Amino acid sequence: MTSNKTTAPRLDFGLVSILLLLFIASCVSIYSAQTTGQYGENFLLKQIVWYFIGTMIIAVVITLDSEQLFKLSWYAYGFGIFLLSFLIVAPSSIAPVINGAKSWYKVPGMGSLQPSEFFKVFLILALARVIVSHQQKNRIKTIQSDLWLLIKIGITTMIPLALVLKQPDLGTSLVFIAIMLGMIFISGVSWKILLPIFASGVSIISVIFYFVLWKPDILEKYLGVKEYQFGRIYSWLDPYNYQSTTGFQLTRSLLAIGSGETTGKGYGTREVYLPESHTDFIFSIVGEEFGFIGASVLISLFFLLIFHITKVGMETKNPFYSYICVGVISMITFHVFQNIGMTIGILPITGIPLPFISYGGSSLLGNMLAISLIFSIRYHYKKYMFSDNE
Repeated sequence: MTSNKTTAPRLDFGLVSILLLLFIASCVSIYSAQTTGQYGENFLLKQIVWYFIGTMIIAVVITLDSEQLFKLSWYAYGFGIFLLSFLIVAPSSIAPVINGAKSWYKVPGMGSLQPSEFFKVFLILALARVIVSHQQKNRIKTIQSDLWLLIKIGITTMIPLALVLKQPDLGTSLVFIAIMLGMIFISGVSWKILLPIFASGVSIISVIFYFVLWKPDILEKYLGVKEYQFGRIYSWLDPYNYQSTTGFQLTRSLLAIGSGETTGKGYGTREVYLPESHTDFIFSIVGEEFGFIGASVLISLFFLLIFHITKVGMETKNPFYSYICVGVISMITFHVFQNIGMTIGILPITGIPLPFISYGGSSLLGNMLAISLIFSIRYHYKKYMFSDNE
């Protein structure tokens, strides 16, 4: 029996407000970027169209409850694997090679779509189902059951990861790993298993960096890796020594952001030429024109978004929903940290866009699909106050 029952609003107006502010920030930044870019296209208009399509995706997905999402998770995963696999054998008329990577499908009337952007969400759904199903079958946790769960999570992630690396697309591969790690951390797997694995991983990465920086000839001799393939790492650590080649983008980004100082130069007042500033380096536009204050406001919006999703995940009593929230948080957090980090030089350049801000149809639609899951959770979750049983 319940008393003084109140229900939470079915439409998450808080999330709507955050998305609206991100939409405005995206439009303002892209409009400024396209005025001095090397292209003559109206990226702002296209971004608005992509946002509209993304809103339609939210309108559809919001109607799906947890049972329907649970049932659809493997179908979405299988469909995504098919799209990633077909990229390998698809003719160039369907899947052209762009900038050395075969990652896009040509879609008449829409341009190019990158299936790996949508697969991030499919992976979140699949991993959430894997974890929930495992926990339902293994009520009593043991080292053996935890190890088996870890293996299932690893297999589910490594199949698409291998296909994306084949394209090749390192940036998206790192996002897959970030999603997997985030969901492993809250899956309940024992630290007795995780600590040795992560310690080994850190050790391997450290050894690789050592050979890349000081013994590249050994990697070339025994693994066939060419020294030029580490150009991004070298230009990241010493960009000004490579500013005419692989370090050009980073040095220009640092100049743009640094010259913005505290308050920026003012909207539309750009003095630093930066190629592709409407996509991966959109944060440099914000830093130059709005300075530290403007950049801080944008970062605060992402903090509010992540905080809001965290709150939704903690409020729901549906484990499947909670794991979805963790996956979306892991995806967005990694995107923001990596993109901003690479524009200010604390992380290597990987070509990862800034969520909801950078121009790009596939990226934006993928992020809107992820957010649509959060809208669906709030739409189908009713919170009762002063209730004896919920």
